[in-house]
Amino acid sequence: MNRRALLAAGAAVALGVVGAAALALGGDPTAGGAATAGGAATPPAATATVVRGDLVDTVTVSGTLGYGERSPVVNAASGTLTALPAEGAVIRRGEELYEVDRDPVVLMYAPKPMHRSLAYGVSDGADVRHLESNLRALGHKVKVDDHFDLATRAAVRAWQDDTGLPATGEVTRAQVVFLPGEVRVQEVRADVGAAARPGQATLTVTGTERIVTVALDAGRRNLADEGAPAEVELPGGAKVQGEISEVGAVAETGEDGEGATVDVRIALGDPDEAGDLDHAPVSVELRGQTRRDVLSVPVEALLALREGATASRWWRAARCAWCR
Repeated sequence: MNRRALLAAGAAVALGVVGAAALALGGDPTAGGAATAGGAATPPAATATVVRGDLVDTVTVSGTLGYGERSPVVNAASGTLTALPAEGAVIRRGEELYEVDRDPVVLMYAPKPMHRSLAYGVSDGADVRHLESNLRALGHKVKVDDHFDLATRAAVRAWQDDTGLPATGEVTRAQVVFLPGEVRVQEVRADVGAAARPGQATLTVTGTERIVTVALDAGRRNLADEGAPAEVELPGGAKVQGEISEVGAVAETGEDGEGATVDVRIALGDPDEAGDLDHAPVSVELRGQTRRDVLSVPVEALLALREGATASRWWRAARCAWCR
């Protein structure tokens, strides 16, 4: 039997013993009061109801409200940085990330970075398919496959002309950055007018969804299951409902070699309720195993009597009788 169920069962037994002890000493635990030999009325015995229901293991942990994992935007163009976005800006497919020598560097969606220039004749590559998929999403007529053919070149030229790039029909890493989706600019890591160098991280970006990140003690991993509910308390006391969206599979150890933790990410049910807070400390209530149909009683009923008095000799005797 687990600790909570044992306490609940013990509470029921103990209360029964308390009642018996009260009767033995002349008191009726259900009456409003009883007369003593001297004629003075004793205060009525306090009672509590033993109820049957479900018990849920919960734990409250610290977390951070933000926009999830940060990623660098690595530049591949050479020249001078002539425009940079504002921190907090949201950039979507086909929009400018920054500008080098007045030519835009454009965001397109793909799961992996672009690793080569794409031009007529290039084939058998997922990067070609991702480029064509982006061109179609931006309104250009093109077949999405693994082949950069004449139709793809025509679509590229039309896109370059619309974007303000030289209409060469070839896409280079200096023109396009592949990222998994729309991004929010977390940090600008360069200055307008500075030299743009290949390999330089010009920006740090995140996703755009509000995420709570918790470094959960690895020993409490059983309290975090994907899809399980979680309640987030924001600075100021407001509470927002969320759902565990991801649980790390690898435990990370602190710098001192102790305190292994796993990363738990929680998506908010209504992100607007969190306002525009970023990197804010929050409290998260996680729910673990549910024990159903058990007896329980308020802990206060076991520890105190009327008028704030501490446990009497009746309770101490009842507790000892139960322990035996």
